[in-house]
Amino acid sequence: MNAPLPYFVHPQALCESSDIGPDTRVWAFAHVLPGARIGRDCNVCDGVFIENDVVVGDRVTVKCGVQLWDGVRLEDDVFVGPNATFTNDPMPRSKQVPASFARTVVESGASIGANATILPGLRIGRGAMVGAGAVVTRDVPPRAIVVGNPARIVDYVHTDRSSPRSAAPAVADAGVVTALRVPGCELRRMKTFSDMRGALSPVEFDKDLPFVPRRIFFVYEVPNERVRGEHSHKACAQFLVAIAGQLSVVVDDGRIADEVRLDRPDIGLLIPPGVWGVQYKFHPGTVLAVYASHGYEAEDYIRNYDEFLASKGER
Repeated sequence: MNAPLPYFVHPQALCESSDIGPDTRVWAFAHVLPGARIGRDCNVCDGVFIENDVVVGDRVTVKCGVQLWDGVRLEDDVFVGPNATFTNDPMPRSKQVPASFARTVVESGASIGANATILPGLRIGRGAMVGAGAVVTRDVPPRAIVVGNPARIVDYVHTDRSSPRSAAPAVADAGVVTALRVPGCELRRMKTFSDMRGALSPVEFDKDLPFVPRRIFFVYEVPNERVRGEHSHKACAQFLVAIAGQLSVVVDDGRIADEVRLDRPDIGLLIPPGVWGVQYKFHPGTVLAVYASHGYEAEDYIRNYDEFLASKGER
């Protein structure tokens, strides 16, 4: 007598693969081809089709009406909403099969909303959320929330799930430093002189900044849908000032994230080394000045979020 399978397959499902982890459930009218690999404790709902060159991690939920085509990779703890559509050929033609299909990766903990469409060859970052009906045409950064057609970033997922994200604290008089919840990050009010002729905010490097900068650069003419930053530094500290317009900055130490709006030239944000920074929601005409404690050193950057988490011991 055959031993019972360590996973469940509904009598009305067609599951041709045996590479399925324990406690996974394959429900009615799902069809899993023989080459597919599915991890443990997954939920493959009614009417799901999974091709051969597909790898599904552990604790993944694939809701009804989803097709996972060759080249799709779903990492651990991914959620795919009903009728979400994956693609794997950027130029499809009937009866013309490419030599290989584009690889689409949804990283750990990401969620794909109902009826979203993911173009081929993209990467959906760790913990990201794709809104219902979104059409994703570019890679999605880790923890970004994207909506619309084409999908654009509207927010970031808060990493500290124990409490809601707080608004940026008010910064009082010149010289006052206000600490954020992310250790080492702070808002600093600069000196301002104002009269009927206008306003002036002087900066003396050795008095008004948290460090004496070795470098300064300016970020401007950023389309609203674009994202800047998306890296951390091993040694370099940065001090950000919106000298015109406004933008939002996310700071993240791997455990806690804060988001602040920079919208006046007499308030700056200190980002110490070892903190992941993201700049987005640029308004038209925004000019961001970035003071850096070090000269440019390519090896000082960590540009991959998984590598950043590993450097913090959070993986």
